[in-house]
Amino acid sequence: MERTLVVIKPDAVQRRLIGRILGRFEDKGLKIVAMKLVQITDELAKEMYGEHEGKEFYEPLLEFVTACPVVAIVLEGLDAISIVRSLMGPTFGPDAPAGTIRGDFGGSRRYNLVHGSDSPDSAQREIGVFFQADELADYKLVISDWTYAKHLGQLI
Repeated sequence: MERTLVVIKPDAVQRRLIGRILGRFEDKGLKIVAMKLVQITDELAKEMYGEHEGKEFYEPLLEFVTACPVVAIVLEGLDAISIVRSLMGPTFGPDAPAGTIRGDFGGSRRYNLVHGSDSPDSAQREIGVFFQADELADYKLVISDWTYAKHLGQLI
């Protein structure tokens, strides 16, 4: 199973979309391994978005993500990273198709509601930014065998 980080950003928190967004991931069969409401500090924002330093949107991005709390979530499932990215939709709401989080709820080219890790390496690094190892719950969802069509230890 793969793990990924999702951050429900300030625009979604302010619009009270947390439950609706989280429901999309649960409806798809992803398991919540960790979740918390976090006020991102300037230092944390710089750690999260350091690769964008120097770009025109960098400073507004830091101001945005530190404006109010976010919800940080670790999700687990088969191909969790690609599933989350598919559910989120393209980066900009106006370009995202209906049925995706950004397509259904987003209209901005600057604020895009959610962040999701883009690779296993990014997921591992980003999860470590928000969570300590002892904050990740390891438990079995009985329904997982049906969600992933497991039979006698094999995916079918």
